[in-house]
Amino acid sequence: MKCLVTGATGFIGQELCARLAGAGQAFEAWSHRGADLPDGTPTRAVDFSDPRIDPGSLQGIDTLFHLAGIAHRQAPPEMHERINFRAVVTLAQAARDAGVGHFVFLSSVKAMGPSTSTRPRDEAECTPPTDAYGLSKWRAEETLRESFADGPMAVTIIRPALVYGPGASGNLAVLARAAQRGMPRPPEQGARSMISSADLARLLLCVAGDAAAGVRTWIATDGQSYSTRRIYDCLRAARGRGPAAAWLPRPAWRAGAALLDLRAGGTGSTWEKLFGTELYSNARVCSETSWRPRQRLEDVFAPPVEGAA
Repeated sequence: MKCLVTGATGFIGQELCARLAGAGQAFEAWSHRGADLPDGTPTRAVDFSDPRIDPGSLQGIDTLFHLAGIAHRQAPPEMHERINFRAVVTLAQAARDAGVGHFVFLSSVKAMGPSTSTRPRDEAECTPPTDAYGLSKWRAEETLRESFADGPMAVTIIRPALVYGPGASGNLAVLARAAQRGMPRPPEQGARSMISSADLARLLLCVAGDAAAGVRTWIATDGQSYSTRRIYDCLRAARGRGPAAAWLPRPAWRAGAALLDLRAGGTGSTWEKLFGTELYSNARVCSETSWRPRQRLEDVFAPPVEGAA
């Protein structure tokens, strides 16, 4: 089996490529700038903001992992639509025309829209996305389901929750910097689903080996529930520090979140990002595949071993 990985130099792409290489699996790697992978493996530069994919470039590929996309929320909506929606469809069509057997698309739980309850959601519990990122992922998913349900190419859609691991960016990087600077301990409120980059890469490899006909959709989480306090305590422990003092009262946290929202243009999302509840169930993928999560946040960001060099 020969694979192709787009977004190969990204946070998840590097993990997947390393595992493919470790297994002796033949693969090609595409990235935005064509930079080499950490082990020196070259990648091909492909700009998905203007995708003109020649099916000939996909000849001989058995499984295509499409991980490339933009996740930063500040990008204009048209960029999300161009890269996270239209480029996905263009690439999938080219893959089908080239005879690729399996197209694996890395979507996001954000494609499911805002949560309306505090219990874990399954794959069918979707609401209309309210942001450009989630909407672009949802439109890509819907088009894949409509276009490839009865075709010869199998399509698998993976919706990961927030991905953690060494080198993670986004909100985890912000919390890591806060832990380093001694921010007070957050209040115990809210819950989030997450998954490690290693477990997500393992899942991608697992589903690649099962190219069932039609379009399948699975949520990917580690099965845990993480509050901001739990995440913060874990990041401090990874630096050899105990829990911080919780001296800042809850109203002050709310006021600080509101101030950050004003500075960002009044989006009103900081409090929910820090202390909201957004849980997802991995029951379906665990029941329908052999994959099981092996890691928790505490396993990845473990405290330093005393006396280690």
